Amino acid sequence: MTTKNLVTISIVMALFAFAVIALLYPLWGREAMRLGLDLRGGIHMVYLADFSDIEPGEEEEAIDGAVAVIQRRINILGVSEPVIQKQGDDRIIVELPGISEADKAKKLIGQTALIEFRELKLKDDGEEEWVPATAVIGGQEGELNSSYFRDNTYVTTGQFGEVLLIFEWNSEGRKISGEVTGRLIGEPLGIYLSGEPLLGDDGEPIAPIVRAKITDRGQIEGLSFNEAQELSQLLNAGRIPLPLTPIYDQTVSPILGAGFIDMSVKAGIIGILLVMLFMMAYYRVSGILACLSLVFYGAIVLAVFKLWPVTLTLAGLGGFILSIGMAVDANVLIFERMKEEIRTGRTLGAAIEAGFNRAWNAIRDSNITTIIVCLILMWVGNSIVGGAPVAGFAVTLFIGVLVSMFSAIVVTRTLLRLFVGGPLSKKTRLFSVSVGKKDV
Repeated sequence: MTTKNLVTISIVMALFAFAVIALLYPLWGREAMRLGLDLRGGIHMVYLADFSDIEPGEEEEAIDGAVAVIQRRINILGVSEPVIQKQGDDRIIVELPGISEADKAKKLIGQTALIEFRELKLKDDGEEEWVPATAVIGGQEGELNSSYFRDNTYVTTGQFGEVLLIFEWNSEGRKISGEVTGRLIGEPLGIYLSGEPLLGDDGEPIAPIVRAKITDRGQIEGLSFNEAQELSQLLNAGRIPLPLTPIYDQTVSPILGAGFIDMSVKAGIIGILLVMLFMMAYYRVSGILACLSLVFYGAIVLAVFKLWPVTLTLAGLGGFILSIGMAVDANVLIFERMKEEIRTGRTLGAAIEAGFNRAWNAIRDSNITTIIVCLILMWVGNSIVGGAPVAGFAVTLFIGVLVSMFSAIVVTRTLLRLFVGGPLSKKTRLFSVSVGKKDV
């Protein structure tokens, strides 16, 4: 064995060992494969962002901020490995695997979560109405609302057991609050959430009487404990910086997902075993080595899926199984070229090198065209509503094609080189079906 081949086989074995460890044990916080909604069940939602109130040129920053806030809000639900990502320039995809409370999730994501403080003013007809409480600070008018809260609200109970939502103003909020509450002592201060009156545990709007000037922190009382806790979590998660309109949602049953997994696993195992049996029966020793290369390929691809992580859908599993066939196809091209070289009377070593070199162009070109199609499918899948299965198929096939090129060209070649110069190298009929009279 040459030094170069020894180094290559050592690298291949190290990669395989790492892949096996990654699959069996949690690495970098990845404990298991990330399964898509069609396999695990859950909710898929698409939101359309409204940029009408956003300054030109700040659209990307606004939608990135919305994604970050949604991520923090979803954490409140305790969902394991949610998917929150942009689709195109103005859409956000939210996938919540393993959750069935669709209404609660939608409310949590879509809620503006802006608390406004309002005061009573007389209209021209003499009737009173609630209008935003404002103050002029430094020559600029500011509305008193929760955008000036620090992200440290919490829920506690008062001395008589009443539930209190405690909040703290930031430096600018202190000035506005001091001005507003200072002139409204003895007057009610209405509290609104997302444009609607905030209702207490008794179903009545919350509008406490201002007793003193408030410049540091305040409290909201009258809510039930659960309502106060949920509102506190929403406020601490932050405010979505632009309106989001739900344009698509789908709920997938987890029972259906479990059935998909069973069928997919069975189909994959049966397909791989049949391919391996064919390769060993037809290409003999070369086929056995191709099967070992296929095991390496499978371990590496699955490790990449877990560590990236790739969200595996039924379509994604289809892409993975298809890439297995393509990995074997590369080996078939190589072995057929080797057989032609052996027919001309070349030794096994020369046939291996010539076979790989002559097959490389065909393998490269076919895989490049597949990669181009995968990139197009990724673009299409990420550009349309409900295109996640298309993108999932493209991603898994793309990864599979890249790894299959490495396993066929490097791994199989390295394993074949182990036989060069050995006692089996002269029995070329062991490396394929009948290759001509010279091997008889």
